[in-house]
Amino acid sequence: MTVTIKQNKKELAREINKLKILNSAEELFSKLGYDGASINMIAQKAELPKANVHYYFKNKDTLYEAVLERIISHWNLGLDNVTVDDDPAVVLHNYIKNKVQLAINQPLQSRLFASEIIRGAPYLADYLRKNTRPWVRSKCQLIQQWVDAKKIDKVDPNHLLFHIWSSTQYYADYQAEVLLVMNKLEYEEHDVAEITQSISDIILKGIGLNQS
Repeated sequence: MTVTIKQNKKELAREINKLKILNSAEELFSKLGYDGASINMIAQKAELPKANVHYYFKNKDTLYEAVLERIISHWNLGLDNVTVDDDPAVVLHNYIKNKVQLAINQPLQSRLFASEIIRGAPYLADYLRKNTRPWVRSKCQLIQQWVDAKKIDKVDPNHLLFHIWSSTQYYADYQAEVLLVMNKLEYEEHDVAEITQSISDIILKGIGLNQS
């Protein structure tokens, strides 16, 4: 029993340290870019020795890729475990809501991802091919099933997803523009609900859906 408790404590400590490193790396990569952030800076931000960073991540490339992959995995939440029997209006609204919440609450993630893509996805290309492409294909098949079942109007599933991604992430990537145009200093608590509703109304009505 004592050995098990010690093992559990060590495992918990490892998970905490790894999370500190990922969070610190995400913040610094987002603010300074890949070239501007160093392992030394990340270790200092995480309040851990540099050796600890290398214990979990072989080099800066590996850490950068892990940060980007974590961002994408968070964005995919909301469309997992969905079937053709689910109500597309509910599913898509909740997916949009999740994306808007992330854009408002964690804008640096979106900007870091956008920066990587603008550069031609040098570190994400393999991940996008091996993970994102199959994920998108499976969701496109689901959307096509909704089309075939006449639950939604005919639409290209790829472009439906692209519209959702671009419209939600806009509020992170172009936050400065949005706030200036709307004469705000920062997003307010009610903005998530209002933005979600607006995007949902436009997209869902465009594919023949109404929210109850």
